[in-house]
Amino acid sequence: MNGLMLVAGREIRTHLRTKAFLISLAITAVLVGALAFAPKFLGGPESFTLGTVHSQQLPLQAAAPDAEFEWRSFPDEESARKAVLAGDVDAVLVNGTKVISDGEIDSQLGVLMQSTNREVKLGAAGVQIPPLTMESVGADTRYQAARTGIAVVLVLVLFMLIIGQVMTVAMGVVEEKGSRIVEILLSSVRPWQLLGGKIIGLGVLGLINLATIIVVGLGASFASGFAAEFPPGMAAIVAGVLVWFVLGYAFFATMAAALSSLVSRQEEVGNVMSPLTMLIMAAYFVAFYATTDPTGTVATVVSFVPPFSSMVMPVRMAAVEVPLWEVGVSVALMVLAVLGTLSFGAKVYERAVLRTGARVKLGEVLRAK
Repeated sequence: MNGLMLVAGREIRTHLRTKAFLISLAITAVLVGALAFAPKFLGGPESFTLGTVHSQQLPLQAAAPDAEFEWRSFPDEESARKAVLAGDVDAVLVNGTKVISDGEIDSQLGVLMQSTNREVKLGAAGVQIPPLTMESVGADTRYQAARTGIAVVLVLVLFMLIIGQVMTVAMGVVEEKGSRIVEILLSSVRPWQLLGGKIIGLGVLGLINLATIIVVGLGASFASGFAAEFPPGMAAIVAGVLVWFVLGYAFFATMAAALSSLVSRQEEVGNVMSPLTMLIMAAYFVAFYATTDPTGTVATVVSFVPPFSSMVMPVRMAAVEVPLWEVGVSVALMVLAVLGTLSFGAKVYERAVLRTGARVKLGEVLRAK
């Protein structure tokens, strides 16, 4: 166990000292913070500039509190038409009977002015119409847009982190094997300790990246006010993401180490890793599909199937309320898959990592004793 921790510590220290890791971490933090503030700067409230000719201003603000209205007064219709054509105003209310605009009026603004004008005229005539009472008897959909957005972000984050760390594991194994450093290392530690230490060390770096994204993202969201749109249970979503990243990374990183141990040159890593890369891509596409239909048959079934569940289940947990028993079963199946992969990967790694030269066939390694 000491050898395992020594290797893990070595991997962590080596990468933490590199400028590339620190720069990429800083860039990630800046980008995440910028994305959290983007809706505030890009999505702002709708604003309209309106005019009147011998008319009173309509109380549009009361009907649309999220929009902004600026009113201008014109002495006659001719000057109002010139302002409309010049783009100074969006529309002008003339004599309380008609609205002029350049081309077809914005649909939302047109409906708003029609309904508000009708209410004003009815109120002036002494007719009072109580507003309709809105009651939903279905599921609460107030946070659905936010849930879907969070699910999409999770897919991208998990995919980028997993595939990035997995390729780092593969390149590290081949580098040590090609330079024959692995022979020196194995004189001090056992193969499973070297393999496990590398996976744990690089996994910690992945967790540092993920923690940075979560902390900066949540902090920036609270600072920008976007956190008000978050659905209840964000703590459970965050905890789920961390757990599923660890499980997914453990599965794919072990497979990457086993496959990359079959070759001695970094030029061959792409070929030997292609089946695993395709598997990760497939999990990504299914998870992305799950963001659009998290309660569908495909998303529900695949969220139980390792290793797809490592991306699909956290997406479902973010997009909808998932029963705890489903999460528990999915985690248990993924843990079993990780344990089986660790046993398989350790066997392949131990038998292939010292065999330099031409690419070793997987079947040959499995048959060896």
